[in-house]
Amino acid sequence: MMTEMKHSALVFGASGYIGSNLVPHLVASGWRVRAAARNRAVLEARCWNSVELVQADALQPDTLVAALAGIEVAFYLVHSMGAGRDFGRVDLQAAENFARAAAQAGVGRIVYLGGLVPGAAAGEHIDSRRETGEVLREGHVPVTELRAGIIVGPGSAAFEVMRDLVLNLPIMITPRWVRAKSPPIALENLLVYLEQVALLPEAADQIYDAGGPELCTYEEMMRQLAAAVGKRAPFIVPVPVLTPGLSAYWLGLTTAVPARIARALIGGLKHDFSADDAALRRLVPQHLLGVRAAIDAAFAAERRQAVAARWTEGAFAMRGFSHEVAYYAKRAGGSAVAQAPPSAVWQQVTAIGGSNRYYYMNFLWLIREWMDWCVGGPGLTRGRRHPTDLRLGDVVDYWTVVGLEAERRLTLHFGMRAPGSGVLEFELEPLEGGARTRVTATAYWHPRGAWGLAYWYALVPAHLFIFKGFTRAIARRAEQSGRIR
Repeated sequence: MMTEMKHSALVFGASGYIGSNLVPHLVASGWRVRAAARNRAVLEARCWNSVELVQADALQPDTLVAALAGIEVAFYLVHSMGAGRDFGRVDLQAAENFARAAAQAGVGRIVYLGGLVPGAAAGEHIDSRRETGEVLREGHVPVTELRAGIIVGPGSAAFEVMRDLVLNLPIMITPRWVRAKSPPIALENLLVYLEQVALLPEAADQIYDAGGPELCTYEEMMRQLAAAVGKRAPFIVPVPVLTPGLSAYWLGLTTAVPARIARALIGGLKHDFSADDAALRRLVPQHLLGVRAAIDAAFAAERRQAVAARWTEGAFAMRGFSHEVAYYAKRAGGSAVAQAPPSAVWQQVTAIGGSNRYYYMNFLWLIREWMDWCVGGPGLTRGRRHPTDLRLGDVVDYWTVVGLEAERRLTLHFGMRAPGSGVLEFELEPLEGGARTRVTATAYWHPRGAWGLAYWYALVPAHLFIFKGFTRAIARRAEQSGRIR
């Protein structure tokens, strides 16, 4: 039996962590959903059935008109903490533009997900989340703001920081923030809250704290996480000398979470957070998961492959179906511009491997292949089904084709033995109406433990060198092919 469509919703920021999970949750509940993000291609890769996709940017007000047309509820999930040191100002400008456009479009409600605010809040990340809610409420559309702390679920930045630390380090010398307390909330509980408050008239123009049933320290959460994966918890030594800047640098070295996101999170970690959520619990009654149950639910969602993630964004299959492989990926790459159309560049990209080899510094590829063969890997495996044609699932030497969009994107999964999981992705961007093409090659590496991080750092210089030359070689070959014809 089909679920009757009920209400229309715009999920603004649908490519982000919460948005990627909220869209399928709303669809399953019968909502008519429009998903918006700055990059439509990221949304298309989600393969969401019955979801309307639009490209919109809150910093470009003209793009908001079509996104908000005919919408009853707009879920505002945009945060710019990965945009650098100026993210606070960017957040406020985006919120002001969105509130104005929502009023002009006749939107009935804005639901905004903010963050818990401790009594003595200090830090740009905390201030920005609070001030964004204030700017939205200055508009003419009723706003319901939910304030949540740590969200326990695959892809949550705070959860992934803890996962990486637990799995990578036997001993942790940490700042005192590991003793700070917070009421972590399970992702599935937060999604229920977001949907339900949007439907309740009494929730208009209200602010609610959203938390789980337990108040615990980051150290306690890490110990629970270690127990969930059957590992011994790391020995934790808190010290008072690590500044927020040094802490962010330390997290950047020891976890796969992007450095800018880690830096933005650090400012709030030193505070104790609590959630005065009695009003929200009365308004939206549900069974709230404790910390261990929430962690177990997160890992179960990964095993079901229920997490909306592309192969480069933490898809469980691309991480070897292992909870111990990092969700976020380290990355390195290079690009070049070819004086040739995408079709000519695509021919060269899809012909790599086999007898054609890799166009650039093949002796370096050969060294790595021999190293893999010496440890029993498939490094010296050569060949492909067809000299130039590719299909999904094809094996090219020790790569497997996992993504294929003609003249646009080719994604290969790395098959050599290594402490982690890797993906190599080629992207083609037509320039000047297709007369020229930018080709980009990016290596994504999901490390497994400390050895996975060490492996990545050892190869970063070689990656940067090889991929710049690799893409230049592809571009020159495409140009030569065009001249020959």
